Amino acid sequence: MASSARVQTHAACRATRSVGSVPRVAEERTRTYSWSDPLAALGAMAGLSGLEVMQRMAAGELPQPAIAETLGFELVGVEAGSAVFEGEPAEFHYNPIGTVHAGLSATLLDSAMGCALVTTLEAGVRWTTLELKANFTRPITVETGRIRCVGSVIHPGRRVAVTEARLEDSAGRLLAHATGTILVLDG
Repeated sequence: MASSARVQTHAACRATRSVGSVPRVAEERTRTYSWSDPLAALGAMAGLSGLEVMQRMAAGELPQPAIAETLGFELVGVEAGSAVFEGEPAEFHYNPIGTVHAGLSATLLDSAMGCALVTTLEAGVRWTTLELKANFTRPITVETGRIRCVGSVIHPGRRVAVTEARLEDSAGRLLAHATGTILVLDG
């Protein structure tokens, strides 16, 4: 008997309205933004150490990564073994339950950890994230205000590096924390 109820439930699910028949509940918004050709910047980076590249990016002498423009965050500071990103949560970051999607936090954490490692690398060394482990401790909304993510290198291995990052609000409350493992491809 329980299985026939499931069949009826599934049958009822198939009989839902199409997206076109769902009434609009709010006014549609639009967003326009620009970014620099990410491959064109490679020439300007030739011969620069990772720290020099990150410093020039933070100073506005090199363009921010396209993903930063897409999600609305920016590299604001670097030093050897550390990178800092900041951003302002916005409606376009929201998921259907009215909070910022965890993907924004994960992207900030990954970016900060990866760029922290870049500051320790020689010119032209490539890398990729192998693993990202994140813990989300508080919901983020537009009311959260400006958020800051600081990434640092725990272990700068020759082939595998270990990093961490903290995402905080302007009052210093922890929003998310992550550790990452990065594979150094060259070097």
